[in-house]
This record gives sequence, structure tokens and C-alpha cells, in this order.
Amino acid sequence: MNTPIYATYGCEERRDGMPGDVSEGAEDTKTQDTKVGDTKAGRARKPYAIKVARSLNDMMQVVAIRSAVFMSDQECPYGEEFDGNDFCATHLIGYVGDEPAACLRARFFASFAKLERLAVRREYRNTRLSFDVVWAGIELSRKKGYTTIYGHAQDRLVKFWSRFGAKPMGGNRKLVFSDYSYTEMLLEVEPHDNPLTLDSDPYELIRPEGEWDRPGVLENSMSRPVTSPLRDREAA
Repeated sequence: MNTPIYATYGCEERRDGMPGDVSEGAEDTKTQDTKVGDTKAGRARKPYAIKVARSLNDMMQVVAIRSAVFMSDQECPYGEEFDGNDFCATHLIGYVGDEPAACLRARFFASFAKLERLAVRREYRNTRLSFDVVWAGIELSRKKGYTTIYGHAQDRLVKFWSRFGAKPMGGNRKLVFSDYSYTEMLLEVEPHDNPLTLDSDPYELIRPEGEWDRPGVLENSMSRPVTSPLRDREAA
């Protein structure tokens, strides 16, 4: 499993215990703090991994997770869950071993990033994966240069999001959709120490999303000589 630089796993400084259920509207589950290497009933915990969705198969995994959590557990209508924003967004997928277990959607606006559609499959809500997926989304946003992160927390999950430093925006703007009431949350974070900017290496900017720390396929093509195959053709 390829792991992007912003993914985190079993961090010692984050042993405060997080709710297993952090998806918007999924059923409550027992809070349990775990990390890679913990055992239960004599079985070793499978490692976590988080990556950016970038293929049709990845998107199928996102759809499967959200269908199980929102359409089944939350009874959200199909047309409301898949709202027309999925192909203009970045999706993170969290794995337990090789099994897709959680996902998060990120959309980017002029001055802020929006984290949304956090979903964790029922059988994995007693792990810390949900916690790490949110941190991955925050770090992805910071790497892109965002320091303001916005989101909608179901009213009963405001405390969960506050553990990342998010605070209710105030203003008493009523937000209700898909049969649930939400609170607008705002998180201000420190700038990334090496964000993507116009001063970044141009090869870094054409690497696969989320894997800016490693050479990409286009850099590998540098080993071929420059032939300019269309050099003799006139421009259309």
C-alpha cells in the first residue's frame, strides 16, 4: 500500500481516545483507543494506510464505504449522498490491512478547504483510523497552502471535531439537510513548512496528488531523449 507523506499511524502523542463513530450520522459505537501492534483476543492489529483516490477502482471503494455508512446506516437517499461534488473533489481512503474501511472528501475554495463526508464502516469504528483520516485531510490541506478549514459537524459530533481544534462558527445560521441538524465548524491551522507554491519544483507540481515527496511517472520519462514528435506539424 502506497502511503502519502501526510498519513499518520498509531502516534504516541495522540492517545486521548477518539469516538469510533465520526461519520456524519452513523450510529454510535464504543470508544476505544488502539494503535498498530495492539492485540485483542490474541490477534495482532492490522496496519493502517491512507491514500488519495486516483483511479476508478479507488472511487468504487469510496462509493462502497459511503453507501454502507450513509445510505444503509443513516438511511440517506442516493441523490443526497452522491450530490454532484464527487468528481470535483479529492478523496482520501483509509485501509485496515488491504480492506477499504474509511473515507473523507476534501474540496478546495479560494481561501479555505472544506472537509466533509467522513465515513467509517461499522466493523472498523473501534479503531483509530477515523482519527488518522481526519489528520490526513488536515495535512493535505496545509500542504496545498490552506490554513483555514471549514466543515459541517452533526450537532452530536461537535465535541469530536473540537478535538482537532475546530470551533463552532457562531452566528446561529441554521443548517439542516438529509434529516439531520449540523453545526458549522472552523479550524485555523499553522502554515505548512513546505507548501506547494509557484516556487515549488515544477516536477513536484506534476507528481500524483498526495505523493509530492517522491518522483512521479513524468520524471521517469526524462530518461528518454527529447524528440519532439510533432515538431514538423503545423499548429492547428
